[in-house]
Amino acid sequence: MKDFGEKTRKILREAADNFNLISKDESLVKSVARAAELIISSLRLGRKVITAGNGGSAADAQHMVAELVGRFSGERKPLKAVALTVNTSTITALANDYDFEQVFARQIDAIGEGGDVFIGITTSGMSKNIIPALKKAKEKGLATIGLLGRDGGEAKELCDIPIVVPNSSTPRIQEAHIMIIHA
Repeated sequence: MKDFGEKTRKILREAADNFNLISKDESLVKSVARAAELIISSLRLGRKVITAGNGGSAADAQHMVAELVGRFSGERKPLKAVALTVNTSTITALANDYDFEQVFARQIDAIGEGGDVFIGITTSGMSKNIIPALKKAKEKGLATIGLLGRDGGEAKELCDIPIVVPNSSTPRIQEAHIMIIHA
Protein backbone atom coordinates (compact mmCIF):
# COMPACT_ATOMS: atom_id res chain seq x y z
CA MET A 1 0.00 0.00 0.00
CA LYS A 2 1.20 3.53 -0.83
CA ASP A 3 2.38 5.83 1.91
CA PHE A 4 0.10 8.82 1.30
CA GLY A 5 1.61 10.65 4.26
CA GLU A 6 5.04 10.61 2.63
CA LYS A 7 3.56 11.60 -0.74
CA THR A 8 1.74 14.49 0.94
CA ARG A 9 4.96 15.64 2.65
CA LYS A 10 6.79 15.50 -0.70
CA ILE A 11 4.13 17.62 -2.43
CA LEU A 12 4.07 20.15 0.43
CA ARG A 13 7.89 20.40 0.33
CA GLU A 14 7.78 20.98 -3.44
CA ALA A 15 5.14 23.70 -3.02
CA ALA A 16 7.12 25.38 -0.22
CA ASP A 17 10.33 25.23 -2.29
CA ASN A 18 8.47 26.76 -5.25
CA PHE A 19 7.06 29.61 -3.14
CA ASN A 20 10.51 30.24 -1.66
CA LEU A 21 12.10 30.30 -5.11
CA ILE A 22 9.61 32.70 -6.67
CA SER A 23 9.65 35.02 -3.63
CA LYS A 24 13.37 35.55 -4.34
CA ASP A 25 12.85 36.11 -8.09
CA GLU A 26 13.25 39.90 -8.35
CA SER A 27 12.02 40.01 -11.94
CA LEU A 28 8.83 38.15 -11.04
CA VAL A 29 8.22 40.27 -7.94
CA LYS A 30 8.67 43.47 -9.99
CA SER A 31 6.29 42.17 -12.67
CA VAL A 32 3.62 41.44 -10.04
CA ALA A 33 4.05 44.95 -8.60
CA ARG A 34 3.79 46.52 -12.08
CA ALA A 35 0.66 44.46 -12.80
CA ALA A 36 -0.93 45.58 -9.53
CA GLU A 37 -0.18 49.23 -10.35
CA LEU A 38 -1.65 48.83 -13.85
CA ILE A 39 -4.83 47.18 -12.53
CA ILE A 40 -5.29 49.84 -9.84
CA SER A 41 -4.73 52.65 -12.34
CA SER A 42 -7.23 51.17 -14.79
CA LEU A 43 -9.88 50.62 -12.11
CA ARG A 44 -9.44 54.19 -10.81
CA LEU A 45 -10.21 55.43 -14.33
CA GLY A 46 -13.48 53.48 -14.28
CA ARG A 47 -12.20 50.71 -16.56
CA LYS A 48 -12.60 46.97 -15.90
CA VAL A 49 -10.52 43.84 -15.48
CA ILE A 50 -11.32 40.91 -17.78
CA THR A 51 -9.90 37.45 -17.06
CA ALA A 52 -9.78 34.09 -18.81
CA GLY A 53 -8.10 30.69 -18.57
CA ASN A 54 -8.75 26.99 -19.15
CA GLY A 55 -9.37 24.24 -16.59
CA GLY A 56 -7.71 25.15 -13.29
CA SER A 57 -6.71 28.49 -14.81
CA ALA A 58 -10.40 29.17 -15.56
CA ALA A 59 -11.07 28.62 -11.86
CA ASP A 60 -8.22 31.04 -11.06
CA ALA A 61 -9.72 33.62 -13.46
CA GLN A 62 -13.08 33.33 -11.71
CA HIS A 63 -11.44 33.41 -8.27
CA MET A 64 -9.67 36.65 -9.15
CA VAL A 65 -12.92 38.27 -10.27
CA ALA A 66 -14.62 37.11 -7.07
CA GLU A 67 -11.89 38.84 -5.04
CA LEU A 68 -12.25 42.07 -7.05
CA VAL A 69 -16.06 42.21 -7.00
CA GLY A 70 -16.24 40.92 -3.42
CA ARG A 71 -14.31 42.40 -0.54
CA PHE A 72 -11.18 40.20 -0.46
CA SER A 73 -9.47 41.38 2.74
CA GLY A 74 -11.54 44.39 3.77
CA GLU A 75 -14.85 46.11 3.17
CA ARG A 76 -14.81 48.33 0.07
CA LYS A 77 -16.82 49.15 -3.03
CA PRO A 78 -16.97 46.39 -5.64
CA LEU A 79 -14.46 46.69 -8.47
CA LYS A 80 -15.39 46.21 -12.14
CA ALA A 81 -14.29 42.74 -13.22
CA VAL A 82 -15.60 39.90 -15.36
CA ALA A 83 -14.38 36.36 -16.06
CA LEU A 84 -14.98 35.18 -19.63
CA THR A 85 -15.18 31.59 -18.37
CA VAL A 86 -18.54 31.68 -16.59
CA ASN A 87 -21.20 31.85 -19.31
CA THR A 88 -21.51 28.32 -20.67
CA SER A 89 -24.16 29.32 -23.22
CA THR A 90 -21.84 31.93 -24.72
CA ILE A 91 -18.77 29.68 -24.59
CA THR A 92 -20.52 26.72 -26.23
CA ALA A 93 -22.23 28.88 -28.86
CA LEU A 94 -18.93 30.49 -29.84
CA ALA A 95 -17.11 27.14 -29.83
CA ASN A 96 -19.82 25.61 -32.01
CA ASP A 97 -20.42 28.51 -34.39
CA TYR A 98 -16.81 29.70 -34.72
CA ASP A 99 -14.04 27.72 -33.07
CA PHE A 100 -12.97 26.99 -29.50
CA GLU A 101 -9.88 29.09 -30.18
CA GLN A 102 -12.18 32.15 -30.49
CA VAL A 103 -14.30 31.76 -27.32
CA PHE A 104 -12.40 34.46 -25.41
CA ALA A 105 -11.32 36.71 -28.30
CA ARG A 106 -14.90 37.08 -29.48
CA GLN A 107 -16.06 38.05 -25.96
CA ILE A 108 -13.24 40.60 -25.69
CA ASP A 109 -14.35 42.01 -29.04
CA ALA A 110 -17.86 42.40 -27.60
CA ILE A 111 -17.09 43.91 -24.18
CA GLY A 112 -13.45 44.99 -24.12
CA GLU A 113 -12.71 48.70 -24.33
CA GLY A 114 -9.51 50.70 -24.50
CA GLY A 115 -8.12 51.18 -21.01
CA ASP A 116 -9.49 47.87 -19.72
CA VAL A 117 -7.05 45.20 -18.55
CA PHE A 118 -7.13 41.64 -19.90
CA ILE A 119 -5.47 38.97 -17.79
CA GLY A 120 -4.82 35.72 -19.64
CA ILE A 121 -3.92 32.76 -17.44
CA THR A 122 -2.11 29.82 -19.01
CA THR A 123 0.37 27.49 -17.31
CA SER A 124 2.00 26.63 -20.65
CA GLY A 125 1.84 30.07 -22.23
CA MET A 126 0.52 28.30 -25.33
CA SER A 127 -3.25 27.95 -24.78
CA LYS A 128 -4.89 28.08 -28.19
CA ASN A 129 -7.72 30.33 -27.02
CA ILE A 130 -5.67 32.65 -24.79
CA ILE A 131 -3.27 33.61 -27.62
CA PRO A 132 -6.08 34.99 -29.87
CA ALA A 133 -7.64 36.68 -26.83
CA LEU A 134 -4.37 38.48 -26.08
CA LYS A 135 -4.09 39.53 -29.73
CA LYS A 136 -7.67 40.83 -29.78
CA ALA A 137 -7.13 42.68 -26.49
CA LYS A 138 -4.04 44.44 -27.89
CA GLU A 139 -5.92 45.27 -31.11
CA LYS A 140 -8.70 46.92 -29.08
CA GLY A 141 -6.34 48.91 -26.83
CA LEU A 142 -6.60 46.83 -23.66
CA ALA A 143 -3.56 46.42 -21.46
CA THR A 144 -2.49 42.78 -21.28
CA ILE A 145 -1.15 40.81 -18.34
CA GLY A 146 -0.22 37.14 -18.51
CA LEU A 147 -0.10 34.76 -15.58
CA LEU A 148 2.13 32.20 -17.24
CA GLY A 149 4.33 29.22 -16.47
CA ARG A 150 7.34 27.37 -17.81
CA ASP A 151 9.16 29.86 -20.11
CA GLY A 152 6.05 31.97 -20.82
CA GLY A 153 5.47 30.44 -24.25
CA GLU A 154 3.98 32.42 -27.11
CA ALA A 155 1.79 34.40 -24.70
CA LYS A 156 4.81 36.07 -23.10
CA GLU A 157 5.46 38.19 -26.20
CA LEU A 158 1.81 39.31 -26.35
CA CYS A 159 1.68 40.63 -22.79
CA ASP A 160 2.47 44.15 -21.66
CA ILE A 161 3.33 42.54 -18.34
CA PRO A 162 4.16 38.83 -18.46
CA ILE A 163 4.34 37.20 -15.03
CA VAL A 164 6.18 33.93 -15.61
CA VAL A 165 6.41 31.26 -12.91
CA PRO A 166 9.59 29.41 -13.93
CA ASN A 167 8.43 25.88 -13.18
CA SER A 168 7.40 22.96 -15.40
CA SER A 169 4.90 21.45 -12.94
CA THR A 170 1.32 22.54 -13.67
CA PRO A 171 0.17 22.15 -10.03
CA ARG A 172 3.11 24.26 -8.75
CA ILE A 173 2.44 26.93 -11.42
CA GLN A 174 -1.27 27.05 -10.50
CA GLU A 175 -0.44 27.34 -6.79
CA ALA A 176 1.89 30.24 -7.55
CA HIS A 177 -0.76 31.91 -9.73
CA ILE A 178 -3.29 31.87 -6.88
CA MET A 179 -0.66 33.26 -4.50
CA ILE A 180 0.10 36.04 -7.01
CA ILE A 181 -3.63 36.79 -7.38
CA HIS A 182 -3.78 37.22 -3.60
CA ALA A 183 -0.65 39.43 -3.52
